[in-house]
Amino acid sequence: MDEIVNRRLRCAVLDDYQNVAKTYADWSALETRIDLQVFNRHLGNEDEVAAQLAEFDIIVIMRERTPFGASLLNRLPRLKLLVTSGPRNAAIDLAAAKANGVTVCGTQASKAPPTELTWALILGLARHTAIEDAAFKANGPWQNTVGVDLAGKTLGLLGFGHIGQKVATIGQAFGMNIIAWSANLTEDLTRSMGVTLAESKDALLECSDIVSIHLVLGERSWGLIDAEALSRMKKSALLINTSRAQIVDQTALVEALQQKRIAGAGLDVFEQEPLPEGHVLRTLPNVLAIPHQGYVTENNYRTYYTQIVEAIQAYLDGAPVREMS
Repeated sequence: MDEIVNRRLRCAVLDDYQNVAKTYADWSALETRIDLQVFNRHLGNEDEVAAQLAEFDIIVIMRERTPFGASLLNRLPRLKLLVTSGPRNAAIDLAAAKANGVTVCGTQASKAPPTELTWALILGLARHTAIEDAAFKANGPWQNTVGVDLAGKTLGLLGFGHIGQKVATIGQAFGMNIIAWSANLTEDLTRSMGVTLAESKDALLECSDIVSIHLVLGERSWGLIDAEALSRMKKSALLINTSRAQIVDQTALVEALQQKRIAGAGLDVFEQEPLPEGHVLRTLPNVLAIPHQGYVTENNYRTYYTQIVEAIQAYLDGAPVREMS
């Protein structure tokens, strides 16, 4: 800190696609301490990121939109503080950040937005909302599809933390049978909520009409839903992923959808974001996809940016908050 306390620091805010970073927080307390630059356009590969950010002391990132691995961190010699929205970010190499003398801080996040978006995808797929809306606006046929009833169907939850539990409660309100599985899930928890503990991941996949993923990305969950796992699902089943793209083998998923080995997928997360133009997932009629908006809500953004300002102030005052290690 000593070498930078006597000058204004340069602070970059990345991936503010909606141009709202300055709207959802009061930055005035930092006006005399930092020079703020907001990037509304996604910076592409590592070379572009390194070139654009080489002169910045503080960088604010939105979730996992921009990976900060060891190679990139080594190319940012002035970087002292990296602030990410959310309490964790798998795209940051924390060991490399520490080795480079970079403090990493996060924010809190609400569990409600991803829960709500999960149900938007489930309902959208079940009632073919996108297909019917497109036909309606194109003056096409009046009614093209027959919807899927949710009452009496089985909703399988891979992961039963705060979000999974909220999703389960809503599913019960629809009259669905709820089953859940994760590596450390206990029957005491599921029974207390009227949910059945699946004997295994495979058992859950085989009997579920809708499978929804709510796991933290880690060594055990990376690639958990591969080609073999997808082959266990019903042909009529839907797969919902609002968690992390890497939990599902994308190549295997595309093949299953193209060959209609499952009925459809609702996706909010992708291995590469933004997803390139012309990508196959943009073309499949049995995919309902949203550009990673599970956390993009007014209240969440207000929390993110307010706590980002707080984190920058705290760091400059020598007392970082919500440090990641």
